[in-house]
Amino acid sequence: MTMKPIQVGLLGIGTVGSGTFSVLQRNQEEIRRRAGRGIEITMVADLDIARAQAIVGKDVQVVGDARAVIANPQIDIVIELIGGYGIARQLVMEAIEAGKHVVTANKALLAVHGTEIFAAAHRKGVMVAFEAAVAGGIPIIKALREGLTANRIEWIAGIINGTTNFILSEMRAKGLDFDVVLKEAQRLGYAEADPTFDIEGVDAAHKATIMSAIAFGIPVQFDKAYVEGITQLGAADIRYAEQLGYRIKLLGIVKRRQDYVSPSGLAGGIELRVHPSLVPAKRLIANVEGAMNAVVVQGDAVGTTLYYGKGAGSEPTASAVIADLVDITRLHTADSAQRVPHLAFQPDAMSDTPVLPMSEVVTSYYLRLRVADEAGVLARVTGILAGAGISIDAVLQREADEVGGVGATATDLIILTHDTREGTMDGALAQMQALPTVLAPITRIRKEELA
Repeated sequence: MTMKPIQVGLLGIGTVGSGTFSVLQRNQEEIRRRAGRGIEITMVADLDIARAQAIVGKDVQVVGDARAVIANPQIDIVIELIGGYGIARQLVMEAIEAGKHVVTANKALLAVHGTEIFAAAHRKGVMVAFEAAVAGGIPIIKALREGLTANRIEWIAGIINGTTNFILSEMRAKGLDFDVVLKEAQRLGYAEADPTFDIEGVDAAHKATIMSAIAFGIPVQFDKAYVEGITQLGAADIRYAEQLGYRIKLLGIVKRRQDYVSPSGLAGGIELRVHPSLVPAKRLIANVEGAMNAVVVQGDAVGTTLYYGKGAGSEPTASAVIADLVDITRLHTADSAQRVPHLAFQPDAMSDTPVLPMSEVVTSYYLRLRVADEAGVLARVTGILAGAGISIDAVLQREADEVGGVGATATDLIILTHDTREGTMDGALAQMQALPTVLAPITRIRKEELA
């Protein structure tokens, strides 16, 4: 007996939506063999009805109102590809209330409202699948939730935003400054007209937030993430990093900290942060170039694993959307207790381990100080670091361009430190900045050995 195909409603047929439709059409026979029954997009909602109809052809019903899709009793699964926190949130909640399973690529929505969405889905006995929300076509959510389920995840570090990785790769390859490369990235379509979410690190922080929840069994807490983008990075720092054997990458980092003890005496904390990082050039992730994504996961049993691929684009993201459709098709008749929990841990077994403030994060640092070229400057700077208990790994001195009046020369002092608490480093930086021989704002970039 052949089962009738699962019917899918699609909300929004832009880049990812059209890719999903075409991959599903192209590979339908293969997908049916894997899923055990056909999967068909039978209804699409999009504001541009004519364009949507041109993509899907005359056999698919196209409507202008997304709620008509949710109200259709024939639709089993709703794919939300509208994006953002506004109408998308209402529609996802309404689809869940209507007893529909949901597939979404909306990382912003899940990072901010995931707790309420997953609770509603659990209550209604439906699935919300979101493989496409993190790292596009790379199946990182499935790897964390299922493939690595035997492990205590120790840390994850990922290049999870293609726009910023493209910009940093170009800055390094061509020795250009940020502004120049951003314009080029926009011209080539790698950056949006308004690239704020990408270049300020917000998009990567949404994805890191979701990974932190799955890795450690904590609720999604985007408001606790530390977020710093790449707009302040200069070509000089990328060059100096290279000379020291490092590359600069924008990383999303989540890390379990056993050594942390809160003021109330509770042990353990979670680091959740996005910022530019120096990574040793010999690490595989340091060599991920262009718009590609990569995620390194450290598990206690498995050791280090690396996931690499396209983090965006029509068909790579569609690959993840359709994998979710297949999962739901296989499992939707199963008792909800047999399904993989949304955040990998059973809903009643979530942890309240706190996300640490940035001042409690422990890492090592790259510092660049533009200083007056005179005797005793280095001694004063290293004296401040020593006084704060921060040990130095390496010091590099480079001649900087002329500063100030005739004959006033400056030197770039580059210091690499060993691990220290961020709060301790903040205090030392304030003291160094106050020195009259420090001529410009100090550049501080965190350093991750990832080993």
